[in-house]
Amino acid sequence: MRILADENFPTDAVEALRHEGYDVLWIRTDAPGSTDRMILARAQVENRVVVTFDKDFGELAFRFGLPASSGIILFRLPPSSSLKIAELVVAVLASRTDWAGYFTVVEADRIRMKPLPDVS
Repeated sequence: MRILADENFPTDAVEALRHEGYDVLWIRTDAPGSTDRMILARAQVENRVVVTFDKDFGELAFRFGLPASSGIILFRLPPSSSLKIAELVVAVLASRTDWAGYFTVVEADRIRMKPLPDVS
């Protein structure tokens, strides 16, 4: 799976995903300071799933109708160590393969998926 990790995504989680063989670009090192709109556009062009802790991506996709068919995964986890978050991120991403086309919210005790609007 091709992933675009938002600037706020923890280092340990990015490294853990790469260790598991995921193709991960990380905004913090590849394009620091990119706006959410730029990140979403890049994800579309490069067919990457956005992983983030920033709920603004849902608003961009649903309220403003920006294309996001590659998928967005929003992690809403309680404060924890970055190693624990990394373990959870890897486990969640390994649990399914149908992230594209969905806005997904990952919480400590559940995963909710909502189809993204078709803006083609």
